Amino acid sequence: MSVVTKSIVNADAEARYLSPGELDRIKSFVSSGERRLRIAQTLTENRERIVKQAGDQLFQKRPDVVSPGGNAYGEEMTATCLRDLDYYLRLVTYGIVAGDVTPIEEIGLVGVREMYNSLGTPIPAVAEGIRAMKNVASSLLSAEDAAEAGSYFDFVIGAMQ
Repeated sequence: MSVVTKSIVNADAEARYLSPGELDRIKSFVSSGERRLRIAQTLTENRERIVKQAGDQLFQKRPDVVSPGGNAYGEEMTATCLRDLDYYLRLVTYGIVAGDVTPIEEIGLVGVREMYNSLGTPIPAVAEGIRAMKNVASSLLSAEDAAEAGSYFDFVIGAMQ
């Protein structure tokens, strides 16, 4: 839920006008909109590169996942792993555009640990793949934009731990 929606919902629940602090937060949110959209666009336009390079880094760091018996062993399972990384990158872009982690949490993190545990997927490896995506994505962004995007990657990584 964006800062705009949260502010309106909270004010309406109390039957009041938006406070000066709420209006300032909304103003800040609106003025940062162009930057957030630019970051999301960069990540979206480079998604294949980000996912591929992150997957390569993950498989190099965690060869157990692509070895016989590993969750990403074989062409089909490797593709499934990369598909999952792409999914989390997409969620990160949603959060960046919204300026809030709620879409990430509600769309993609509820029940994720239980799902991966039931599949026998090593959650630390998933977190490592997301960390690798953060690193690749950061190399495509300015320091300020990388810091902004990084907080959303960190939120997903934290949910995996």
